[in-house]
Amino acid sequence: MLSRTADHLFWMSRYTERAENTARMLRVSYETSMLPQPAEVVRKDWLGVLSISELIPAYYRRHEQVTRDDVLHFMVCDERNPSSIYACLQAARENARAVRGALTSEVWETQNQTWLELTQQLKDGRFAQDPARLLEWVKYRSHLSRGVSSGTMLQDEAFHFVRLGTFLERADNTARLLDVKFHALEHDYHGSDPQQAGQRQFDFYHWSALLHSVSAFEVYRKVYRDAITPERVAELLILRRDMPRSLHASLHEVMGHLGQVVHEDASESLRSAGLLLAQLQYGRIGEIMETGLHAYLTQFLDRVNALGGQISRDFLVPELA
Repeated sequence: MLSRTADHLFWMSRYTERAENTARMLRVSYETSMLPQPAEVVRKDWLGVLSISELIPAYYRRHEQVTRDDVLHFMVCDERNPSSIYACLQAARENARAVRGALTSEVWETQNQTWLELTQQLKDGRFAQDPARLLEWVKYRSHLSRGVSSGTMLQDEAFHFVRLGTFLERADNTARLLDVKFHALEHDYHGSDPQQAGQRQFDFYHWSALLHSVSAFEVYRKVYRDAITPERVAELLILRRDMPRSLHASLHEVMGHLGQVVHEDASESLRSAGLLLAQLQYGRIGEIMETGLHAYLTQFLDRVNALGGQISRDFLVPELA
C-alpha cells in the first residue's frame, strides 16, 4: 500500500475517534456541572477538560475566563481549535475524501454525511439549544463509522491502518483522561473519619462521571460489585484486557493490527508496541499506585506518542525535518 494512502486512512480514524472522545468528555462535564457544587469546583472541572487536550494556553488566547459556554463553544465549534469536534470531523472527512478509492462507498458516505449534518446542526443553532443531544450524536456517528468500517471493508492493509489509528488515539485519550482526573479528584480514602463522609459522597459523583465518560460505569459494577475507589478505577481503565477502552485493550488491538502490516524494515514499531503491551499484560495496580500513577501515565503517554511517531516513519508519509 502507498504510504500516503495509509497515512490518510490512519488519520481519518484518529480524528473520528478524537471527536468521539471529546464529545464523551464534554457530555459528562456538562452533566456534572448541573450538580449543586461551588462555582470554583465547576470552573476547575472545565479547566480539566482543556488540560486533557493541552489547550489551556490556546483557550486563554480567545477567552478571558473559563466558563461552561465558552469551553463548549471552543471544544465543539471553534474552527481555529484543531482539536475541536468541528475541526476533527472536518479533517476526518478530508482524509476520507483523499482516499475514496480505498474505502467502501458506505464508509465514505458515513464520513461525508457526518460532516454535512454537523455543519447543519451548528448553523441552525441546535447545539446551543441542547448541547447534550449533539454530543450524544457525535458519539453515535463515531460508533456508526467503526461499525461500517468493520462490516463492509475487506480486512486488508487499508482496514488495519484504519483500526490502528482508532486504537492508538483511544489509548492516548484514556491515559490523558485518567491522569488529569486523578490529579483533580484523588483524595485519601483511608481511615474512618466521619467528617470525610460528605467529601466521599461528592467524590462518588465525580468518579462515576469519569467511568461514564468511557462507558465503564456499568462494567465497573459488574466486575467489582462494590464501592467506587480510585485504585479499582485505575485498574479497570489501565490493566483490564476485557474493558474495551482500557489501555491494555487498546494496545492489544494496536499490536494485533501492526502484526498484520509489519514488514522487515518496520520491526521497530512492533517491538515498541510489544514492550508497551507486555507492561500492561503483566503489571499490577498495587505496584503502579505505589510508584505513582502520574509518573506511570506520563511515561505511558510519552511512549505512545513515540510509537505513533515510529509508525509514521515506518509506514506513513515521512515527517518533515
